[in-house]
Amino acid sequence: MRRLTILSVSYPLAPVTADPVGGAEQVLARLDRALVAAGHRSLVIAPEGSQVAGELRSVPAVEGPISDADAERVRAAVRARIAEVVAQEAPDVVHLHGIDFPAYLPEPGPPVLVTLHLPLDWYPPEALSPARPRTHLHPVSAAQAATAPPGARIEAPIENGVEIPDLRVRRRGFAFTLGRICPEKGFDDALMAAEMARRPLVIAGTVFPYPFHQQHFRDAIAPRLSWRRRWIGPVAGARKQHLLAAAACVLIPAKARETSSLVAMEALAAGTPVIAYPSGALPGIVEHGRTGFLVEDVAGLADAIRRAGEIDPDTCRATARARFSADRMIAGYLARYRDLSRPSGAHGAFPPHRNEPWNLTPSRAFVPERK
Repeated sequence: MRRLTILSVSYPLAPVTADPVGGAEQVLARLDRALVAAGHRSLVIAPEGSQVAGELRSVPAVEGPISDADAERVRAAVRARIAEVVAQEAPDVVHLHGIDFPAYLPEPGPPVLVTLHLPLDWYPPEALSPARPRTHLHPVSAAQAATAPPGARIEAPIENGVEIPDLRVRRRGFAFTLGRICPEKGFDDALMAAEMARRPLVIAGTVFPYPFHQQHFRDAIAPRLSWRRRWIGPVAGARKQHLLAAAACVLIPAKARETSSLVAMEALAAGTPVIAYPSGALPGIVEHGRTGFLVEDVAGLADAIRRAGEIDPDTCRATARARFSADRMIAGYLARYRDLSRPSGAHGAFPPHRNEPWNLTPSRAFVPERK
């Protein structure tokens, strides 16, 4: 099998590590490791300080609060770095992961695969119908694809997946939630629900240096913290897996449409039930009453926390193994890389979006809060 050279480009304001906080960075990191393990060449453009299995081609990292001017300087650096790597290394495919991908979409040449990690209405309308030839936009779930506006040039979803660890630990009585700490993740609702349920809550996650995120933490999160409801900062690796497996439940009270949910998949892989709002793709991940509970409000969260013991951990693990493995996701991307690297650039098994059977309508959508 021919050795491929894949250039992956991260969102330029978030570092890539072995187990990063952001979903886009997690997917990129898994693909990077998989490419190297399979004998392919993985080139990664990401901020300084990123940790990759392949070859890092870094751009400057922004320290402290991130202004619009800082963001534009970094995007200019990404544009220049992409042009340099394409000219020197002739990658078979350029894979873009950032919501701001139109700002550094390369000149016509190699095929570009864009993974649309975020709600489609967060992208400028023109981003979903790029004029650049050989540019292929893939959502991460059928629920996300169903929200595509008329005329959008998106193709079939390549669904996310997670590692399925062989880990069983003694379950504790705390509720757990993790991710970026920002308004749309609903951690303020998780805090109120845990207080109503009279259960401990552990929040793990990063407050990124965006002024709006920092203000949200000061105003909505910090005042509700106590010794029973704690924020422990970011977690990764074995510590994250232990917390996921030890928790009585994992809360995902998302206030924006979840395009997928790696957190939900990781929780189920650890045998832990998920309690979530039915936003975006979550009803397609959490089976109400079987692998968790889908609820409508804070009171519903609190009630479900009390009922978490009704869910069978082995059912959660079996569901994750059957539906959400990283191996399945990796196989999908590797097949797409091979397909796009053919001289013809044929679409193969990934047709354009034209209301195919996979384009299912999500049961409910939340209006995302704008930053």
